[in-house]
Amino acid sequence: MFVQIRKTVVTEGHSNQVVQRFSQAGIIEEQEGFVDLTVLVKKVRRGDEEVVIQVRWESEAYWKQWEKSDAHIAGHKANLGKPKPDYVLSSEGALYEVKAVKTAVKN
Repeated sequence: MFVQIRKTVVTEGHSNQVVQRFSQAGIIEEQEGFVDLTVLVKKVRRGDEEVVIQVRWESEAYWKQWEKSDAHIAGHKANLGKPKPDYVLSSEGALYEVKAVKTAVKN
């Protein structure tokens, strides 16, 4: 399994805007090898908020196939040159290869 993680830090009160964007139906769900997309919000009492998007793929090859797809490239081209929202402070991504997974034991 292969995992893509994107962490976005936003100003206080704006994490829901990022959550909504990534919770909507899209074309990624139709892609071969796509497993799931999880949206996480770091629990904070006050201040900047952190949203983590985790996208799991069956393999790195499927992720590469998605990255090079016309649909994915068109989505990025549509936003080319547009300024990021004012509430976005930073955004960074990383790629991981899953080496081990534990699951619950069913009794």
